[in-house]
Amino acid sequence: MKKIALAITILASLFAFVSCGKDGGGSSTEPGTETGGGGNGGGTNPGGGSGSTARTDFVFGSDVSWVTEMEKDGKKFYDASGNQKDLFLMLKELGQTLVRLRVWVNPDGGWCAYDDVYAKAKRAQDAGLSVMLDFHYSDFFADPDTQTPPAAWSGKTHAELVTLVKQHTTDFLTKLKADKINPTYIQIGNETRNGMLWPDGQLWNNSGDISGGWARYIELSNAGYNAAKSVFSGAKVFVHLNHAYEDNLWWFEKFTAGGGKTDLIGLSHYPQADKSGASYSSVNADAVSNITKLAEKTGKDIMIVETGIKSSDIATGVTCLKSFIESIYKITACKGILYWEPEVYGGWKPSKYTQLGWNAYDMGAFTSDGKVSDVVKLFKNQ
Repeated sequence: MKKIALAITILASLFAFVSCGKDGGGSSTEPGTETGGGGNGGGTNPGGGSGSTARTDFVFGSDVSWVTEMEKDGKKFYDASGNQKDLFLMLKELGQTLVRLRVWVNPDGGWCAYDDVYAKAKRAQDAGLSVMLDFHYSDFFADPDTQTPPAAWSGKTHAELVTLVKQHTTDFLTKLKADKINPTYIQIGNETRNGMLWPDGQLWNNSGDISGGWARYIELSNAGYNAAKSVFSGAKVFVHLNHAYEDNLWWFEKFTAGGGKTDLIGLSHYPQADKSGASYSSVNADAVSNITKLAEKTGKDIMIVETGIKSSDIATGVTCLKSFIESIYKITACKGILYWEPEVYGGWKPSKYTQLGWNAYDMGAFTSDGKVSDVVKLFKNQ
């Protein structure tokens, strides 16, 4: 997941898909190790323009979980006129309505642990933004390639892990509720295509499907779902997969058949990194087709809870992302899209990345001097 001052125009992309070149590959962009219903609905022109009717049920937002660590490192944020502003207030002013915040169990430095999440959630609510929580059930990033249990949970039995998921989710949310934070969405696990809390909740390995893997994963996931509902009964609680461009119907059919619970389906979509060798426009088209099918066959609403484009070519990225947004806006069952860590700029990276020798996230959506770029301006409903 994961800079440049550039004045651009995006009028040419208002009405059609265009070919946007080739991507850089990769299965998950979050950790930063890379260089990198159904049917047609109401409004057709998100992100600006005139003569269209905005959908009241379509949400634009951002995951800004790094903001407090960036601010600790001296990073500031500016509007297009160069005025320094609080990031949450700026996102609200730009037309966003939702902020996503990840939750880790016992992370280095306390980033994305309770106190840090609370501080960001309060700022979001004070700015008039709704909150989505993303439980990773890990001390660091969880994704399709890495689902490492928290260090304190290592070596636990399956039954103990189920209890720990329930307790962690319940305790975290109960504390937030007491502190008057009321999330609208709660995500159980992050990009759990191959399960969670490995090896206990892993679904397959190089030898094929793991015996009992689906049953164990579903019990772990449902423990989080039930815990979340017990504290915030009105919140939408859901699971999340990477690769919106893939046919994910088989996964959700298997999940549902095993008793898995989810109120909606969360997906990630990184058109410049998700499918090596393919044009961005073809990845977008595949995603739109499979999102439509998934919604129709499962009857579930869909949200794109992560997306991003390469900051090295904002103009190309804006064209690709605008085209995708316009397309999913027409799918009645698709209920929103969130940019992943748009606030990153100037080569900034968290201290953990330096320790691991990782590159900086290259899909930030602010310019090199900390100003909002035209990418962020796409994320609004008019």
